[in-house]
Amino acid sequence: MSAVTTERKGDILVLTANNPPVNALGAAVRQGLEAGIREAAGDASVKAVVIRCEGKTFFAGADITEFGKPMQEPSLPVLVDMIEASEKPVVAAIHGTALGGGFEVALACHYRIAVPSAKFGLPEVKLGILPGAGGTQRLPRLAGVEVALELATKGSPIPAKQAAEYGIVDRMAGEDSLTEDAIAFAGEIAGARPLPVTSEKKVEAQPGTFDAFRKANARKFRGFEAPEEIIQVIESTYDKPYAEGVQRERQGFMKLIMGNQSAAQRHIFFAERKASKIDDVPDDIQLRDIRRVGVIGAGTMGGGISMNFLSAGIPVTIVEMAQEALDRGTGVMRKNYESTAKKGRITSEQVEKAMGLLNPTLDFDALSECDLIIEAVYENMDVKKDIFGRLDKIAKPGAILASNTSYLDINEIAASTSRPEDVLGMHFFSPANVMKLLEVVRGDKTAKDVLATVMALSKKIRKVAVVAGVCHGFIGNRMLMPRQVEANQLLMEGATPSQIDKVHVEFGMPMGPFQMADLAGVDIGWHRDPNRIESIRDQLCAEERWGQKKGAGFYDYDEKRNPSPSPRVMEIIEEWRAKTGTPQHDVTDEEIVERTLYPMVNEGALILEEGKAQRASDIDVVWIYGYGWPVYRGGPMFWADTVGLKTIVEALDKHGFTVSKLLRDKAEKGEKFN
Repeated sequence: MSAVTTERKGDILVLTANNPPVNALGAAVRQGLEAGIREAAGDASVKAVVIRCEGKTFFAGADITEFGKPMQEPSLPVLVDMIEASEKPVVAAIHGTALGGGFEVALACHYRIAVPSAKFGLPEVKLGILPGAGGTQRLPRLAGVEVALELATKGSPIPAKQAAEYGIVDRMAGEDSLTEDAIAFAGEIAGARPLPVTSEKKVEAQPGTFDAFRKANARKFRGFEAPEEIIQVIESTYDKPYAEGVQRERQGFMKLIMGNQSAAQRHIFFAERKASKIDDVPDDIQLRDIRRVGVIGAGTMGGGISMNFLSAGIPVTIVEMAQEALDRGTGVMRKNYESTAKKGRITSEQVEKAMGLLNPTLDFDALSECDLIIEAVYENMDVKKDIFGRLDKIAKPGAILASNTSYLDINEIAASTSRPEDVLGMHFFSPANVMKLLEVVRGDKTAKDVLATVMALSKKIRKVAVVAGVCHGFIGNRMLMPRQVEANQLLMEGATPSQIDKVHVEFGMPMGPFQMADLAGVDIGWHRDPNRIESIRDQLCAEERWGQKKGAGFYDYDEKRNPSPSPRVMEIIEEWRAKTGTPQHDVTDEEIVERTLYPMVNEGALILEEGKAQRASDIDVVWIYGYGWPVYRGGPMFWADTVGLKTIVEALDKHGFTVSKLLRDKAEKGEKFN
């Protein structure tokens, strides 16, 4: 079947694209639209054209698989100019999403009609590029500079109603009558002249608009190249002729697409999709039916985990040992939902619907009705084994039993049941109702259908799931450990907490290792004996410098939790340097990178070597979505490829690290991880 078909409705020519699943603007679609516009031009009886799409959506963007390959004609910039140059009115009939190239096609049409549920956006910035088919030029001319800056630099879509307020949508259609309404609209405007040509409209901007926008978004855009390039393109061309503007747009597009940042962001786009594929599990495996979920523990993690399922419309039974803890936990959940509703992200009806699906109870046996039970209690092996032993006796046959552990051995937990094939790890990240990452830990005996069911379920609860093997800390926390060990050692050798943190923040991390320790709690995992002082951290904990919650950790904090370097911490560090006789030297920023970030790459290579991650890109996904690794660096393994594995191995050797065989082999062969 042709990607684009034409049909006459009286004197209206309807061009219908059908390129599942999202009507991406691949070569066949572009060629079909070109042919349709030519057909309309050559037929005197055609008075107007409607462009519409079959399936769930209007054109949801360019075909990303064509990036980096020779472009087949017509290119999208040529096609949109051709649509706009049509002497007969062209109407875009929009449902679903008009994103990226799809939005640019709509902008080139003379008129736009949309259903209320439609959305419009320019998400190219999320791939490290800018709109390359006139989006930076037509959108300011149609909706104004401020709207164009907002949409093009942030990439978030807007609803049809808002698009209509901005002058992007000319008419709203009925949800179920878009095609008929679009044809009727085309009939009304068939004789209208002159045609509204977006590229010919004049646009103005107030002095200071661009600098004010930069300043307001400085934190959000920090480290990213694409938003600033977009601002510069619009700033330098909004008042210039369209032809000059698209030339500058094309230069910006080519500059970005050839750079490392766009390559990194495109890598993550594909890596996220690849992560859901499990190498030895067939796509058509029969999944288990998950109708009710049980959660053990109503604390911060248990409550957050429960909210994921409630928001997805899945009933949850949550169990606690004491009524006070249960009430407190469910109260926090309600408060979180109501806070989201106040921000306008959900309705009060949705709050009540979600909370209505929750069954809080002190009765452990109530979990016998659940198809998936997630334990979210204190990180202690004996406690977890006891819980799984109890679950084994009451859970129904075929129920999946999961532990939300950050470090512990899933095989040992599974061995405390008579059904280890039904057991796996589901490591949620805090706050569990917000953070997108879910590490799904596959035990030695975890059944394939159990793994596939949880991976499929993760999509329903809007998580990005990655399969990890059983090892201490799995993927993410295991790679965090060598970073922390080296950061602590660098303190002993002459660095300060603020110097080490500054290097990580400038690299693009949301915070450095000591800022992170203060936020999470310096006392997490501490042995709790103030008389047993074996490290700088032990001494901080003994003095109750537990981080932000105490107003003091590696830093001192004011009442608004703003940090400042701590004289007392420097005294403690100096005492430990003297006590251990550690030689001092001037620690450079380069050494901090080589000794804290390169060892993470080395640990990632060991994880791959041991088969604890399926692929290097899975490790990148874990660090992007779980730990705030800057997406424009593509994750630690992709970043290592850009630095050069040979460079990393040489630095690790220089600092005396034991280098992973896989990393050394790849470096010697001139290979990459991705």
